[in-house]
Amino acid sequence: MKAVGIVEYLPIENPNSFVDFEAPVPSPSGRDLLVAVQAIAINPVDVKVRSGRGKDKGIREDPPRVIGWDASGVVESVGSDVTLFKPGDQVFYAGDITRSGSYAQYQLVDERITGLKPVSLQHAEAAALPLTTITAFEALFDRLRIDQFGANKGESILIIGAGGGVGSIGVQLARLAGLNVIATASRESSISWVRELGAQHVVNHHKDMVAQVRALGMEYVDHIAIFNDMRHWEAAAELIRPQGGIVTIDDTDLPMPMEKLKSKAASLHWEFMFARAMYNTDDMIKQHKLLNWVAQEIDEGNVKSTLSETLSPINAANLREAHRRVETGQSIGKVVVENF
Repeated sequence: MKAVGIVEYLPIENPNSFVDFEAPVPSPSGRDLLVAVQAIAINPVDVKVRSGRGKDKGIREDPPRVIGWDASGVVESVGSDVTLFKPGDQVFYAGDITRSGSYAQYQLVDERITGLKPVSLQHAEAAALPLTTITAFEALFDRLRIDQFGANKGESILIIGAGGGVGSIGVQLARLAGLNVIATASRESSISWVRELGAQHVVNHHKDMVAQVRALGMEYVDHIAIFNDMRHWEAAAELIRPQGGIVTIDDTDLPMPMEKLKSKAASLHWEFMFARAMYNTDDMIKQHKLLNWVAQEIDEGNVKSTLSETLSPINAANLREAHRRVETGQSIGKVVVENF
């Protein structure tokens, strides 16, 4: 099969940062599906792993390492213990960071972290969704314990980094749950994007967020989701209401003073969507269920794909270009590469 891999962990400008190569087609066993990949999306985690961030400097992979954690495709065959899918089913998923990724014609993925692709979407539109959907869903409904069916209707949520991949789906899920969404965005294009997704208010995260939120008539907000980086920690700690909760997805080396959270009895939650698969938790199947739920909401017109750019075909050159665009930090929504 065709595949795109990493031999050395290099800057994306280096033409050897990705290589095209041939690999054997894997065979499914147990609860694995063998999926014929049709489209893949690029996430910041892809960029972090590919670049190595210094720790993998000098390491050579033989055979090349295949990464990638967002895909849409067709089930080719199934393992002996599979009960949720059959060959021919169209699926979408984010996969498992501990296993070979989606930058290949065929990939093995556990059925418990796989969903049926929304019928109304093409593969490129569907590939833009799984990782960010799982992350946003778990952040809001599992970590912050917001009720997805509207029991918290009218409560406020500040979504920091609302124009990115996770923020784009997070705004939609929060609106679907009936929350009053305050989104952060800094450019005219991203401001328009988050308003189109359903945000009632927009503030600029490059300016004084505390002053801007309070100018909206809110002393505090009920929930905060940090979906870009932790530079905004102190503003979040100031704005969260007493006994409220903050969720973040970002690694940080920055100081995170906790005094304000302690005095408010407020909580901090970490979201890492790979945790369930990485640790083979008893509730892994929740990702299958949440993907199916969101797929239904998409087919009913309540949620839309966050696809913003598409490249074709899937090869080393186009993956270098997709990574370059994501690395700028200026992307709105998701960059997808389709078709081998």
